[in-house]
Amino acid sequence: MPETALRAADVLARRLYAAGCRHAFGMPGGEVLTLVDALERAGIAFHLTKHENAAGFMAEGVHHRDGAPGILVATLGPGAMNGVNVIANALQDRVPLIVLTGCVDEDEALSYTHQVMDHAAVFAPLTKGSWRLTPQGAGIVADKAISVAMSPRQGPVHIDVPISVADAEAPAPAPLVRAKPATVVPTGPDLATARDVLAKAKRPLAVIGLDVLADGSQRVLQAFVEHFGIPFITTYKAKGVITEDHPLCLGAAGLSPLADQHLLPLVQQADLVLAIGYDPIEMRPGWRNAWDPARQTVIDLCAEPNTHDMHHATLSFVADTGATLEALAQGLSGQQTWPGNEIAQTQAALTAAFPADEDWGPAAVIDETRQALPDTTLATADSGAHRILLSQMWHCSEPKGLVQSSGFCTMGCAAPLAIGLKLVEPNRPVVSFSGDAGMLMVAGDLATAAELNTPVIFVVFVDASLALIELKQRQRQMPNRGVDFGHHDFAAIGRAFGGNGVTVRNRADLRAALTTAISADRFTVIAAEIDKGAYDGRI
Repeated sequence: MPETALRAADVLARRLYAAGCRHAFGMPGGEVLTLVDALERAGIAFHLTKHENAAGFMAEGVHHRDGAPGILVATLGPGAMNGVNVIANALQDRVPLIVLTGCVDEDEALSYTHQVMDHAAVFAPLTKGSWRLTPQGAGIVADKAISVAMSPRQGPVHIDVPISVADAEAPAPAPLVRAKPATVVPTGPDLATARDVLAKAKRPLAVIGLDVLADGSQRVLQAFVEHFGIPFITTYKAKGVITEDHPLCLGAAGLSPLADQHLLPLVQQADLVLAIGYDPIEMRPGWRNAWDPARQTVIDLCAEPNTHDMHHATLSFVADTGATLEALAQGLSGQQTWPGNEIAQTQAALTAAFPADEDWGPAAVIDETRQALPDTTLATADSGAHRILLSQMWHCSEPKGLVQSSGFCTMGCAAPLAIGLKLVEPNRPVVSFSGDAGMLMVAGDLATAAELNTPVIFVVFVDASLALIELKQRQRQMPNRGVDFGHHDFAAIGRAFGGNGVTVRNRADLRAALTTAISADRFTVIAAEIDKGAYDGRI
């Protein structure tokens, strides 16, 4: 092949670069070496990680800051299978992730079986689409994958790249011309009905979800709730879509029974519920049918038709969020809402339910960290008891100020997510919150943080227990089994992998550690040791 000729892998890589991708993550095998080479030649940096699952979360972290789809690269067989968890997470957490796997050529697979398996069959239920790269169709496959991944609701796609195809000469694709879909705006009698209800509502309430971020309607949304005096609740992933110090903000909901004790009664008092970009995949069972369309008007503004039946609505608009809100508001005047002072009372009750003034414990760790770090800090949360408390206490002033897995709720995500965030935002503080069990799952990629020169602050809640599961075990009056493990020196682990490490057992030591960590030239592990049972009554 002439040196100036393009390989199929080059065509794929160039299309990904044109889509805004600048980083790819994974662990290569011989089957993807050409692919890695092509990515680098196209201007997409390939970052070696210690596990494909962590690689996918680093790619997600990058996406949350640059908006381009993330890229996960895995070799055939075990490499691809190591990515199953993070791919499933991308599907349920609506993350556009391009999964590139190597595979043997079809003719060879007829008689060669070592590490050979049907990647597409495995990924079919976990992705929005799967394609096999061909030399002539490399540009088409790339364009399809990017388009499908980025279309509402966003999610992962898979491209299998045969070894010989990656190296095969491919024609330079024509310049991509893809029409941007026109904004869908509702019209007709349903819109008229919705406007009439909105004009008359005395106790309106909004539940806001992730779709709002996907269509960029935050400013319209804020103007809408302010004009009509509509208090709002967000899902965990929509935290900060309107700054959480806003007087109409009731905080986030999702997994906290304690928060639900105060929020759900208010939802049931509303005469109008606006589910704005609300995706109930983030919510616990207590939010199933949280409102009653038989006695409340419920208006659903969402990216996809409701097939989940987690809730039902009086009116449903599958349309652009911002354009729909503008159509609803056109010409209508705002009025006084919630005359009984219920909103202020609920806000006060929520503040009291999650006090920040404990001497030491998980709430003190969160409060001290929030106070010590600037408002520009980006945070990530792993799954576990600490995440529920953090999602209620960590106030966000911007979208994606706190990134977590709240659709799939997988452990082992916070640390690699934080590394991805820091790669794109090197001048902003980034803090990762993990339980000790979650950190043990991904501790090897602390070495990646050192190698990539990403000075993240890793806060680890150390109680030598699966605290949330242990709490549920006790609530069911079951004996303690399978939830406790050894007490490990996480500060020493941090130092062993090339960073700083410190153990803290009080607020003063934590404040000192944070002050040092924020100006450090390498990552810092802060092991915050707390008592077992420290979450009792707090989540």
